[in-house]
Amino acid sequence: MEEPNGWGQIIGPSGETSIAQAVPEALLHLRTALATGAPWQRAILETMGEWTTPEEMLDGRRYRYLLLGEAFDWLLLAERLCADVDGAIPVEEKERFLFSGQIPDTVDEDQFRDYLGPSKFRAYMNFRYGVVLEEALQLVAEEEVRKQHLSRSYSDTDELTEESYTHLYQKPRSELLKTFQKETKKDRRRNLSLSDIKEFTYWLHKRRINLWDPARVASDTRKAIRRLELLEKDNGLPGGHHGAKTLDSR
Repeated sequence: MEEPNGWGQIIGPSGETSIAQAVPEALLHLRTALATGAPWQRAILETMGEWTTPEEMLDGRRYRYLLLGEAFDWLLLAERLCADVDGAIPVEEKERFLFSGQIPDTVDEDQFRDYLGPSKFRAYMNFRYGVVLEEALQLVAEEEVRKQHLSRSYSDTDELTEESYTHLYQKPRSELLKTFQKETKKDRRRNLSLSDIKEFTYWLHKRRINLWDPARVASDTRKAIRRLELLEKDNGLPGGHHGAKTLDSR
């Protein structure tokens, strides 16, 4: 059953058959679109708009597309969809798309929003701000702490991360992680998966928004955007691409 927000319910292990039956409808659209000559970028995004499964287990790997019920990890879904039609998309174009983490050049911002639909686009924006930009801000904070340490002739230590997290979130990372695991009922004995880490980052983002006044939040956001643009430039990606335009429209 599809929820009003465009996502289906997460079904436990006993319901894996139900999930397996729900997924192919969107995949069938993707395969049909590619077979009839539709541009792969459009076909992938249209399929994302039709996708309703927030999480699935496939070939022993768990794919969690909707983080904490709010943030849409669209590139993870893109990776999964591209793998399903392996060979139908030029390898170089696919790798550039997945590596860049940016909206394809052939799709403008309005089209991207229309393909995803209102609910998924909001969740995409949550992911963009709450995970991608939050990671960039964490990098900025750590670099600032490192600069302070160097000016005082301190050596690099693991405490840099703890101190930078205290600056952003008022508590060290280790303490915040324990709180996150308790609130989200994650088994602390199990190593964090990549999706767990993304959820932790999104959880930290929400905490930071509630901690600080709007002026500081806006200032931190600008810092994160500038740092992300530098990272994209260093990786040979066009700065201020569709992703940056989308950010400005929030």
